[in-house]
Amino acid sequence: MLSILIPVYNYNIFTLVATLHQQVLKCNIPFEIICLDDASQEFLIENERINQFENTSYSILEKNIGRSAIRNLLAKKAVYENLLFLDADVMPVNKNFISKYISEIKNKVVFGGLLYEDKKPDHKHLLRWIYGREREALPLSQRIQNPAETALVSNLLIKKEIVLHFPFDETLTKYGYEDLLFFSVLKSNQIEITHLENPVFHLNLETSTLFLNKTKTALENLVFLNAKNKISVNESRIIASFEVLKTVRLLSVFSFIFRRLQSKIERNLLSKQPSLFLFDIYKLGYFVFLKSK
Repeated sequence: MLSILIPVYNYNIFTLVATLHQQVLKCNIPFEIICLDDASQEFLIENERINQFENTSYSILEKNIGRSAIRNLLAKKAVYENLLFLDADVMPVNKNFISKYISEIKNKVVFGGLLYEDKKPDHKHLLRWIYGREREALPLSQRIQNPAETALVSNLLIKKEIVLHFPFDETLTKYGYEDLLFFSVLKSNQIEITHLENPVFHLNLETSTLFLNKTKTALENLVFLNAKNKISVNESRIIASFEVLKTVRLLSVFSFIFRRLQSKIERNLLSKQPSLFLFDIYKLGYFVFLKSK
């Protein structure tokens, strides 16, 4: 009935799997938990203990295949028609997490939401925490207004047939915008995305430096997707803003100002008081830089 699928990379998922296993057993349904490790170098011994759980497997790929390809592989390996994708660095907020999803299996695609813990981290991890709480941990009332644009694969119930028919785009081998592209494809094919109040905590906060570097990598993906016409203007505020600057012939002016201010903006983003407004300016500026290369 339910296949719980967890892609893993250098993260200890034992507690997550133990929690999920305990919950799903109480539901008294056919299930499996499949954990695929994308050629990690860390936590291998800890995660190997997962194999002791009933109907649960943990295996390691010989080489890294990327975030999209590993999700497609998990879907192909799944026995059951209902897939629950969870990121390795999440934890269910509620004890009825699995049972609540089971009550929603009539729907084709269900996103349960994402939360960040209230405790403020040290300043080295602050940018990721602030961004997550403001841009990802959206209330249900806000998510249902734009179902495709606010859904994430980190906590997603979906029919296997949909993933097999509309797989994750494996041309994206680096971090960034896989979710946006996937849900864009579903939306264009009139597949309804249901939103539910069934969140997980996102636990793994990258340092602000790492998050900034990953953002740059993600923007490289966005440039690629834009060039291939896989993401439209209406689906990305960055692309939309770029097109406005282009239309009013201010790209060169904006690019010049960004280059002059880039280092100052970076200092703010890595500081104790990072500004999301400046983060948005930074992303647009870096996107413009990449498009001009």
